[in-house]
Amino acid sequence: MTDDDLLRYSRHILLDEIGIEGQARLAAGHALIIGAGGLGSPVSLYLGTAGVGQITLVDHDAVDLTNLQRQIAHTMARIGTPKAESARTAMLAINPTLQVRAICQRADAASLDELVAEADVVVDCSDNFSTRHAVNAACVRHAKPLVAGAAIGFDGQISVYDTRQATAPCYACLFPPDATTEETRCALMGVLAPLVGIIGTMQATEALKLLAGVGESLAGRLLMLDARSMRWDEIRLARQADCPVCASVRSQRR
Repeated sequence: MTDDDLLRYSRHILLDEIGIEGQARLAAGHALIIGAGGLGSPVSLYLGTAGVGQITLVDHDAVDLTNLQRQIAHTMARIGTPKAESARTAMLAINPTLQVRAICQRADAASLDELVAEADVVVDCSDNFSTRHAVNAACVRHAKPLVAGAAIGFDGQISVYDTRQATAPCYACLFPPDATTEETRCALMGVLAPLVGIIGTMQATEALKLLAGVGESLAGRLLMLDARSMRWDEIRLARQADCPVCASVRSQRR
């Protein structure tokens, strides 16, 4: 760690739970972020400023004027630029020592199988169930911790799905992939601008804790926020023995 690193990350190093050793673990870590929009913006910026050594950003979309109400990694000057590239530019402007790979394509099962295998933690900032289930399936297959968040209207939620823990559920234990779910998108329903910042910042916090090996993750707990009243509710989550995604994989690991 250089003198500049010691100065840049001094507020982390001053924390007993992190220190130089924890900061070194962040520098050696690899985070995969799916989505560079409302949730992905704060996640990418905070993981970058915190010194995560390698970050892969995946997003197929381009910056649009309507995004700028909440997607803080992007600017007017980068309208029309792929979001993954725009977020990469924002991250490197703050911390030019990062290794950031921008992948400007939709995350599908084939690409996720390769990308998840390379990562230490996966942060799902996507906005549709098909992508979320594909990300979860890859994380289960490769035993990688998944930090998943969602925000729509005034409602947000966040949890960690970490099947390395015997009792922890995967995303499909809570949201079965064969369930009929009506897709609601912020383009149609709207979303309160700071809400994605609240949930995204919490996702970044959980990812940093996992990479640094500190604290207790949200595995097995779902936090839900109603921003109208700024009220949080917590639900305990249980692993489903008949889960179509994680049950067979867990049995193979025994």
